[in-house]
Amino acid sequence: MDQQPALATDRLLLRPYTLSDARAVQRLCGNYAVSATTLLPYPYPDGLAEVWIASLSEGTERGDAVAFAVTLARDGPLIGGARLRIESVHARGELGFWIAKSCWGRGYATEAVRAVIEYGFSALGLHRIHAMHFSRNPASGRVMEKCGMVHEGRFRGHVKKWGIYEDVDIWGILSKQAGSTGTRASPALSGVPV
Repeated sequence: MDQQPALATDRLLLRPYTLSDARAVQRLCGNYAVSATTLLPYPYPDGLAEVWIASLSEGTERGDAVAFAVTLARDGPLIGGARLRIESVHARGELGFWIAKSCWGRGYATEAVRAVIEYGFSALGLHRIHAMHFSRNPASGRVMEKCGMVHEGRFRGHVKKWGIYEDVDIWGILSKQAGSTGTRASPALSGVPV
């Protein structure tokens, strides 16, 4: 992949991260509630956001990842992130996302996830996209369901978070399913030059 595009939806711009996002990433990901529902560390260490953002271009260049900073409108503030880890040999991607706690319950996660799924199928040619969430966090499952993903099961004690083994729910969607769920060819989604 030469350069990762930006994706525009009705209310959001999903764009590549820049080093200037590091401060906001640390602040938003450093929120206890966000960390508690993800694999993000808490407290979020100084310097980690800069290192992580710098590493993203390598994954894009290799074609094994795309990561989007989720922002409000065209020049709005950073409110979250969405990422696909790509296994090209299997034409599949693992989806991960987070939204700032102050923006929960407004549909931003669903809008961002739909855009990333559409991009994964239409631009990257993926066959399957899957995702996991802590079973104790059903809100993430509702986002996945709204985006046409199918609940495929639960892995018991699959992840250790803060010394506790957590169950995770597994969701997936195939490219042929995406067209029938309204996820594909969304008129609200368009590529935007960065």
